[in-house]
Amino acid sequence: MRIGMFLAYWPWFSFEEQVKLSRLGDEVGLDSVWISEAWGHDAVSVLGYLAAKTERIALGSALMQIPARQPTATAMAAVGLDVVSGGRFRLGLGLSGPQVSEGWYGVPFDSPIGRTREYVEIVRAALKREPVVHDGKHWTLPLPADQGLGLGKPLRLLATPVQQRIPIYLGAIGPQAVRQTGEIADGWLPFLLDPEEPEVLLEHLRDGLDRSGRSITDMDISPCAAACVADTIDEARDACRPLVSFYIGGMGAPKKNFYLQLAEQYGDGSSAHEVHRRWLAGDRAGAAAAVSDELIDRTSICATPDTLESRLARYEAMGATSLLAIPFGNRDRTVRALAEARGIHAQVSTLIAEA
Repeated sequence: MRIGMFLAYWPWFSFEEQVKLSRLGDEVGLDSVWISEAWGHDAVSVLGYLAAKTERIALGSALMQIPARQPTATAMAAVGLDVVSGGRFRLGLGLSGPQVSEGWYGVPFDSPIGRTREYVEIVRAALKREPVVHDGKHWTLPLPADQGLGLGKPLRLLATPVQQRIPIYLGAIGPQAVRQTGEIADGWLPFLLDPEEPEVLLEHLRDGLDRSGRSITDMDISPCAAACVADTIDEARDACRPLVSFYIGGMGAPKKNFYLQLAEQYGDGSSAHEVHRRWLAGDRAGAAAAVSDELIDRTSICATPDTLESRLARYEAMGATSLLAIPFGNRDRTVRALAEARGIHAQVSTLIAEA
């Protein structure tokens, strides 16, 4: 199992922290670093900067938001990032939720499954450098004459990626979305996955893989999990609680929150609903405190140095091929511990301390 880092977005990680930790991950031999976007900074600009500041580590978007860009614009960004990074880019895509899609981008959150499928089809066609022609419910390329000047024609991407095939990952939690990920994606980026009960989500992924004639070995299963290595388990739990409460309380509309529903499936509905209630009431600290030890242990990597290996082994045992850790607490310590726990032997450069 490969180990990478998910460094999210501001303000969870400052730009300076994203750069410092990415360089540290590059030095100690972690597999990848992933940057996301919400309604703050975009992922493309940060990943472009990181491409120039790192040498080996893979760079991924987790996630570039589908409502933010036309699919052909995403294909151009993917090729640009692949070229400037020397072939290290991995494209993660996601719809976000209705609050972001409709509130920030002004894009209706309708037909999410069909919209995602068409989007991926167009991105793939563009990345193959084929003339892009698509006649779907959500996108039509070129634009028909009765909807414009009638001058549009099929165009082919001018730039050539370094990789023969840039892998496409989808962030999905809902059953239908996970099933579609198994059908059309190269990788899966779930958050709040419980490695002790992976079939809650994996059964849907397997269904999708079966439909596409593929097996589980054809998918890069890459769970994203808050992680902290500290002197005590309680200290580690407290460091990870705010992020878990943010997803359960804030990442979704009050009546449409896949993370809340997932916690219910795990049997932690009571804790999750209290988190949700406090978050909606504006009590962010109270929401974090309401995350039970059971729920935090299910969905995060809270460890001491001597228990970290066993915590990581749970993900490998459930079939994860990559693990994207979101470092909290003493972040440098956590990143170094993750590298050491997996037997990654690389000499850490003093460059990081001087940066």
